[in-house]
Amino acid sequence: MKIVVVGAGIGGLATALSLDAAGFRDIEVYERADELRGLGVGINLLPHAVRELTELGIVQRISTLGVEPTSLAYFNAQGQPIWSEPRGLAAGYRWPQLSVHRGRLQLALRDAVLERLGDVIRTGHRLLEVVPGEDADTARFETAAGVVEVAADVIVGADGIHSSLRAQHNPEEGAPAWGGLTLWRGVAYAPPFLDGRTMIMAGHGDQKFVAYPLGEADESGRMRINFIAEKRGAGTASVDWNRAVEIGPIAELFADWRYDWLDVPALISSAEELLEYPMVDRDPLERWTVGRSTLLGDAAHAMYPNGSNGGSQAIIDSRVLAFHLGTAATASEGLAAYEADRRPATAALLAQTREAGPEKVMVLAEQRAPGGFEHIHDVIGADELERVATDYKKAAGFHPALLNERASLTVSRAAEARG
Repeated sequence: MKIVVVGAGIGGLATALSLDAAGFRDIEVYERADELRGLGVGINLLPHAVRELTELGIVQRISTLGVEPTSLAYFNAQGQPIWSEPRGLAAGYRWPQLSVHRGRLQLALRDAVLERLGDVIRTGHRLLEVVPGEDADTARFETAAGVVEVAADVIVGADGIHSSLRAQHNPEEGAPAWGGLTLWRGVAYAPPFLDGRTMIMAGHGDQKFVAYPLGEADESGRMRINFIAEKRGAGTASVDWNRAVEIGPIAELFADWRYDWLDVPALISSAEELLEYPMVDRDPLERWTVGRSTLLGDAAHAMYPNGSNGGSQAIIDSRVLAFHLGTAATASEGLAAYEADRRPATAALLAQTREAGPEKVMVLAEQRAPGGFEHIHDVIGADELERVATDYKKAAGFHPALLNERASLTVSRAAEARG
């Protein structure tokens, strides 16, 4: 079986590795960019994704790229604590949570693909269309040398929020929907905050700040910190992950956010650069699979980053797809099983992210006590706080009890049986 993966981002590379682990040997990855440069800022890999990376045998190389946060804490805009919970191993998972640089993760996955599959990544290939055929579908790519056609038994569109494959099958959809919030992402070297292992979120539905460490403190006591500043009514709807903006005006938006445990405007001001990105997503599709082609990751279910789950969901997609292709009698049955498994689950998760996901506790605190509070339980009861956190974990597939007991997605069928 020949499988073509469109897109060499986290989802596409994880798909190649997952398919290889499932015993498939004729796999090629086609990437629009001329080279993989490892761009971006921080990303959180939640325990359900780390489990899959562990079973793929590559978690060790990825764990060296960042740190394991041991807790997640929510605060209001005044810096008062709302909710805190352990994360990763400290929360009873069998796998940790990892905070890493997105670009370094992508390059680590690329290196693993090259080591295991060989020279299968083709850069400088922009997907034009997929043409259905009698015995195979054909992916047509634009390259510097002209149009290249590649026939395959399965074509996986892992080409991101601007997916060409998704657009081909949903021409009426248009641009991603912008809800008015803009994100500014950056990385800065600064003194550790709190215990140096905590991921924090502060603010409410109209303005928020997120920060977490990406590495250990250096000899000077500073550590690499990833942050996201977010505000409604600023920026534009133009979707470009790599658009840098002036730092000063963004720091000024958070001028009053100075806490005894973190100076938010100072952290923003010390960033290496600031990348602007609108908070956008796409509505759920009625189907991902058309003929021999299907969608994966942001191409299938781009969602708000509430809950830090986008990259993790792409990795899970890749493993579920490989599992079903590796255990079904035919490719079409495998694709149908993959979609039946993942499309409803990600649609439900997308709906939760639109309601702020686990960050709903900050929205509730602002609604009920905009000026602050003496104690959070005067505003939100402990049971309600716990319920918000638990409901999201269940929807996203990483509730500790459910994840720890879930069956493995590793395919044991021998490669020779596939031909």
